[in-house]
Amino acid sequence: MSLTQTRRRFLATTGLAGAAALIRPPRVLAAEGPPETTSVRITKNQNICYAPEYLAEELLRDEGFTDIRYVDTSVPEIGSAIAQGKVDFGMNYALLFVRDIDAGASLTVIGGVMVGCTELFAREGIKSVTDLKGKRVGVLSSGSLPHLLVVLMAAQVGLDAEKDIDWITDPKVKPKELFIDGKIDAFIGGPPEPQELRARGIGHVIVNTAVDRPWSQYYCCMLGGNPEYVRKYPVATKRALRAVLKAADLCATDPAGAARRVVDRGFTPRYDYAAQTLSENSFDKWREYDPEDTMRFYALRLHDTGLIKTIPTKIIAENTDWRFFNQLKRELKT
Repeated sequence: MSLTQTRRRFLATTGLAGAAALIRPPRVLAAEGPPETTSVRITKNQNICYAPEYLAEELLRDEGFTDIRYVDTSVPEIGSAIAQGKVDFGMNYALLFVRDIDAGASLTVIGGVMVGCTELFAREGIKSVTDLKGKRVGVLSSGSLPHLLVVLMAAQVGLDAEKDIDWITDPKVKPKELFIDGKIDAFIGGPPEPQELRARGIGHVIVNTAVDRPWSQYYCCMLGGNPEYVRKYPVATKRALRAVLKAADLCATDPAGAARRVVDRGFTPRYDYAAQTLSENSFDKWREYDPEDTMRFYALRLHDTGLIKTIPTKIIAENTDWRFFNQLKRELKT
């Protein structure tokens, strides 16, 4: 029986905590000693891509945490919430962590979790990013993740996003709704928006960050931590990261079961969209990528387009710590 089949059968009968015991390296845990604190606070929102955070609760208990709190935090506020000590850890798009660090947020990125979760939808007649010249692209606000991603995608093909694209912003109406109504020509969507549009046969994808280069060659979502927590509690930090990475493995090996748990616990409402998201995105590639490459990739492109002022080497030197991630890559090989 394959490891995947074993895990799925084990999940079905004993749940996540039992599955954690199946893949836990007990000698390593004993050598580490107990976590310096048994309390951890983690960001929470309805972004399905962040499922490893939500599934990590039982795994965190298995790691010795007893006070586990999820704090409602919108995606744009994740970096500042970590920096201000409102939470200890949070998953977010690498690009947003780079932007927040450039803006002065004190946070430490400690590892990569998944690859690919956003898709650029366009109307008929638009076949590539180059075709966005002169077209209407919808974003909730300037500086948001969709805006920054399209700017970088445009620069990749030689467009000046600020001059060549007609940006449509309406904080009261989601770009997806404007796209459905024919009021914009393109927008970047994250789960469950792509799943919904495909189900309704609306538009088509011209960039899928899960499969299209260069975006698919880097993490999209990474885990950031509060620097004070990481410094004071290194064992707890490593154990928290291990729980999230194990949860990512579970998303990959049993997306249907993971989706059911995420929905049952109220993190997202639609099981069908959650299951599709977890099946389509790469939660099993975290061992294959280099988190420093990801931070450098986005920092360089943001710097080259004038969106940040901090040089990439400074961001990597002062706001990343790969010690725990590199150890876990070796410990959690399978």
